[in-house]
Amino acid sequence: MTGARDAPLGVFDSGLGGLTVVRALRRRCPAEDIVYLGDTARVPYGTRSPETVVRYALGCARVLIRRGVKAIVVACNTVSAVAIDMLRVELDLPVLGVILPGARAAVAASRGATIGVLGTAGTIASGAYPRAVASLSTRTEVAGQAAPLLVSLAEEGWVEGEVPRLVARRYLEPLIHAGARSIVLGCTHFPLLRAPIEAEAAALAGGPVPIVDSASATADDAAAFLAERGLATSRGAPGGLSLLVTDLPKSFAAVAARFLGEPVLGGEDRSSTQAGQDGQDGAGRSPLNAIDVEQIDL
Repeated sequence: MTGARDAPLGVFDSGLGGLTVVRALRRRCPAEDIVYLGDTARVPYGTRSPETVVRYALGCARVLIRRGVKAIVVACNTVSAVAIDMLRVELDLPVLGVILPGARAAVAASRGATIGVLGTAGTIASGAYPRAVASLSTRTEVAGQAAPLLVSLAEEGWVEGEVPRLVARRYLEPLIHAGARSIVLGCTHFPLLRAPIEAEAAALAGGPVPIVDSASATADDAAAFLAERGLATSRGAPGGLSLLVTDLPKSFAAVAARFLGEPVLGGEDRSSTQAGQDGQDGAGRSPLNAIDVEQIDL
């Protein structure tokens, strides 16, 4: 059993947004080793058919299983919305999603008022959040709003100023007008935009509106699950992180670091690190403290 406990935790997403879940997991479960797979060659999943999402998700999960993970956290709202049940049927290990933890936290925060959900078009169209909320509270209504521009803003690092504020307001207006008095960040990109979302929601509602971060809620659920199943690691030292991607774009290191909150080495960074003699990268950071990445084929 000790071997299973000390195996890594697997996490995957269609791209790099799921690193916000990894960030929360590393804060909540600091001793756990984590293997993260970002399917950057086929992002986004939110515009794909459910059948395609299921196929991609199974491929990602099987890569993690070959890496010896003890459980899988699906750090993707789209996959959690349309493929989680199939993954649980097909895979012989625990699979956790981000929808139910976010719904549970939202029900607690809403106190009976309507819950607003910002997500990708695929997540909103799936109806996954209304179903999850209904399983927890039959009296709580859910209003959903697809917010694709927020994804682009997060990836570009455009998370402050007038543009993200106006975009957030555009997507929040129908939710607040529908009576939403709590907002679920139903996409793993959206925690980076929490500040403008929170400010605009409060301005529209005339007072503070609780913002539910499904990444943090998922990390809390994963920690409780591992403890209940006897799968929490027995190690006391800080856990490691392995990053796998299916494509390595030029902007990878900057985008990944933005979501993860830690320096990450991309292909060009690795080359300069190997050639350098002073232990510093071009930005003056120590590459020894940066997390490396491996590109794989699915």
